Amino acid sequence: MSRRGKLYVSYKVEFEESVKDYWRVRAGQRRRQEDRGVVDVGGRADVTGGQQMKSLTRLIAQVFADEGFPEESIRMHSGLDLPGYYRPTKEWDLLVVHNENLVAAVELKSIASSFGNNMNNRIEEAVGSAEDVRTAFREQLLGPTKPWLGYFFMIADEQKSRNPTRQRTSPAFPVDPLFDEASYQKRSELFCRRLYLEELYDATCYVVSSKEPESQVVQPALDMTFERFVASIKGRARFILSLEDL
Repeated sequence: MSRRGKLYVSYKVEFEESVKDYWRVRAGQRRRQEDRGVVDVGGRADVTGGQQMKSLTRLIAQVFADEGFPEESIRMHSGLDLPGYYRPTKEWDLLVVHNENLVAAVELKSIASSFGNNMNNRIEEAVGSAEDVRTAFREQLLGPTKPWLGYFFMIADEQKSRNPTRQRTSPAFPVDPLFDEASYQKRSELFCRRLYLEELYDATCYVVSSKEPESQVVQPALDMTFERFVASIKGRARFILSLEDL
C-alpha cells in the first residue's frame, strides 16, 4: 500500500527488520536442506534457496510505491531482464518501468562466507552489470530516459570479515595503499563507495550485520546509509513523475 503524501521520517524500523529477515531465511534454508540430508559446501547451504534478500527487495520496492509508482510498474518476480550491450540480456533484482521509461534497476547482493572468493565475484558482477546497462542506454536500447541504478550490499559481521587481509600474490605493480591489510569489511566499503564515485551506480548502500538475533544493524559509512539510498530513490521518482505534468 502506498504511503505517498504521509509524513514519516524514515524506513528505519522496516529496514532493520528486513535485515534480520535475511538471516532468518538463511537459517530456514539450511534447516530444510539438513532435513532432506543435503550437504552443501561451506556456507552454500544457507543461500541455495535464493530467497534471503526478498524482504529487502520488497522494502525498496515499497519506497518506489510510496513515491507514486503503480504496482504494475514495479517488477520483483518476473520481467527482470534488460537488454545489454556486451550480452543479450541481464537479469536484475528489481526494475521499475513506467510509461515506457526504465525508471530504475537495482541489484542486492551479500557475502556471508568465503569472503575472498565471493568478494572478487561481487566486484566483477557489479562493475560489469553497470557498464553493460550504461552502454546499452547509450546505444538506445533502453528507452529515452537514462536509468537510475542502485546497488545494495551487505556483509556478515564476523571475525573473518573483520581481520586484516594480506596480499597473497606478487602483482606486477604496487597495489592501492588503501587496500593494505584492509579487512573484507573495509574492502567492501571501498568497493561500494567507488561504484558511486565512478558513477557506475547512482546510489549505493553498504551494511554490516550479524546472524545473532540481538545484534545491531551497522551502517559504518555515513555516505552510504539506507537513508541516503532512499533519498536518492525519492529524487529520481519525483523527477520521472514530474515529466507526466509537462
